[in-house]
Amino acid sequence: MYRTFLDKTLFKQAVGACLQKALLTGLVLMLNGCATESFLIPPASTHNAPSFPVVNTGLQSIASFDVYLNQGVTHLLVAGTLKENPEQIRVRYLHSDDGGQHWTLPSDVTTTAPMPIASRGNDIQLAVTDQKILALWQAQGELPNMGPIVSAYSLDGGATWASGTNPAANNQGDQSHIDLAADRQGIFHAIWLEDPEENGYQSLRYAQSNQTGQHWEPSRTLDTSTCSCCWNTLLMSPRDELKVLYRDMEPRDMALIQSKDHGNAWQPASTVGAFHWTFNGCPHIGGALAQADTADASLHSLVWTGADSRQGLYYLRSTDNGTSWTAPFRLGNKAMHSDIAANADAQLIAVWDEMRPDGTGIVMAQSQNDGASWSSATPLSPINRLASHPRIINTAFGFLSLWTEKTSKNASQLALAFFK
Repeated sequence: MYRTFLDKTLFKQAVGACLQKALLTGLVLMLNGCATESFLIPPASTHNAPSFPVVNTGLQSIASFDVYLNQGVTHLLVAGTLKENPEQIRVRYLHSDDGGQHWTLPSDVTTTAPMPIASRGNDIQLAVTDQKILALWQAQGELPNMGPIVSAYSLDGGATWASGTNPAANNQGDQSHIDLAADRQGIFHAIWLEDPEENGYQSLRYAQSNQTGQHWEPSRTLDTSTCSCCWNTLLMSPRDELKVLYRDMEPRDMALIQSKDHGNAWQPASTVGAFHWTFNGCPHIGGALAQADTADASLHSLVWTGADSRQGLYYLRSTDNGTSWTAPFRLGNKAMHSDIAANADAQLIAVWDEMRPDGTGIVMAQSQNDGASWSSATPLSPINRLASHPRIINTAFGFLSLWTEKTSKNASQLALAFFK
């Protein structure tokens, strides 16, 4: 079961329509005389489950976002356009102290840094440690839809912002598909794709900063040849180990590389799903990693392949910290962009988008036994929407999933759902 939380501005509307919604969609409303701001939806009714924008961000259309959890606080960075100026991208920050049920008012990330090339799959990135917040994104360069990384940082919990520096060696070329994390020592770690040597293909790069992006240690190459257009996933494990999941060049399977010493040394760990997919192109689909803080600390992954007769999204589990993996279990043959989260009770939730007759929808499945078995897939987002690129995190209040969605006539909005 899950809960979808209403923003208070929608509260009166939801209460007034609660009986009608119950009749139309079979919702079981958890209401005190219709005086609450949440309701419970049985799994049987999830195909009609409504979704609502997160707090009003003041942005007409959401182009990109990232979510990050630190010390029980959920941090959110969004990029989008204003109604009065649809050609200009704005970046805004907000946070939640209760797992996404309520959010602060959004504030502009105001710096001298150029605004991002904002798109799903090449999203803006966020990481937090204590009151220090770091954001990275790709800015427009000399060529269309290509450019360098820029950074913005806050040392006071998002109240004020300043421009940081680029973790890459220079501001030339194409630096894209960034991911970002912070460890318990307060060091920020970044990965991205670039080709500074102009070899004609992207390489996977890494750098770290102990000054919240004001200065970076020299970057290093983790893999000299990777797929050029798939997002990368950087996981900071409960043991402060760095794990990077990325799409390799030959074959186009997902690969895992990791560091057990805070990014000083890196070791290729494994292929995650050895499908031996040969493909001369880029699918624009990365993978997902999750690892709960438990005694065995199983590592969980979602990977997508386009290999003949095996196309689809697969779940795999490793009990030896990523050296070997279980046989791939296919969650869906129409699934594409995905994410996964785990908690200490061996519960996993996987979310993804997939094509359906009415558009592109968000789907979820869950496991209650550390991935040994999975529930059937359940539609999550409303019908007649174009919904894509879901994210999910495990908070102290439950699992929080966010995604972007739109109708054919409306601008893209940020929607969320909460799972217990």
